[in-house]
Amino acid sequence: MSTQSYYVPHQSRWPILASIALFLMAMGAGSYINGLSEPGDGLGGISLLAGAVLMAYILIRWFGNVIRESRAGLYSEQMDASFRWGMSWFIFSEVMFFAAFFGALFYVRTLAVPWLGGEGDKGVTNMLWQGFEAQWPLMTTPDMEAFPGPKAVIDPWHLPLLNTILLLSSSVTVTIAHAALKRDSRNPVVIWLAATIILGAVFLYYQAIEYVEAYQELGLTLSAGIYGATFFVLTGFHGLHVTLGTFMLIIIWIRVMRGHFSSKHHFGFEAVSWYWHFVDVVWVGLFLFVYIL
Repeated sequence: MSTQSYYVPHQSRWPILASIALFLMAMGAGSYINGLSEPGDGLGGISLLAGAVLMAYILIRWFGNVIRESRAGLYSEQMDASFRWGMSWFIFSEVMFFAAFFGALFYVRTLAVPWLGGEGDKGVTNMLWQGFEAQWPLMTTPDMEAFPGPKAVIDPWHLPLLNTILLLSSSVTVTIAHAALKRDSRNPVVIWLAATIILGAVFLYYQAIEYVEAYQELGLTLSAGIYGATFFVLTGFHGLHVTLGTFMLIIIWIRVMRGHFSSKHHFGFEAVSWYWHFVDVVWVGLFLFVYIL
């Protein structure tokens, strides 16, 4: 009976360093957003930047090790299965991450706002805010002078619709690229993967324009009540994921150019495509529940 060897990676310093980088990013972001740092010292921003730079360095070196090990033929079928399970659980954790924020949005819209308006068994809480009118989006705040509500909301049938078309189109292009890779047709893979990267970059460009319009023309900011907070938290974290996904696609595109994948062995490509499809699905949920409904 033959046995198959199982590759066990060497001890690595990258996980502990990644934990330190995440701590610096979380501490810096928390200090910066909550105003715990003095305006002049910039400690929150410095900590956030240091953590982000360290995390970028770690990811480059860590994934570089994985690529070299893969190219050396060290990974068996068992290792490939481990990678697939690992990526599946990672995407599941991301699903739960966004589920928490969608849950917060659901709670505010269907429970908290009606309660403040005097509805339901807990409707007596309208005493906290006399004269409050339950509506969504919530355009007013208890202190309109210190925290003014937004003047208007973003038109979903303008930039949000365009960005929806861009991301859905990118799912199609990455799927075509994957199908071409399974046929070992490298040129179509390069072309369609480049198209996916361009679509992702254009999406981020238009989201930046949308944010500028929201801040400067609509008065829609993080301080513009619960609507502004939920809007920027959900769309902001999604934009961060699109940015990460675009960088991942660029790395995979470079690897395709260098001939790193074959029709039988290309899980790195598959993992990134899974992630990209996940990001696209999340955006569809955002488009429906944040912009339209």
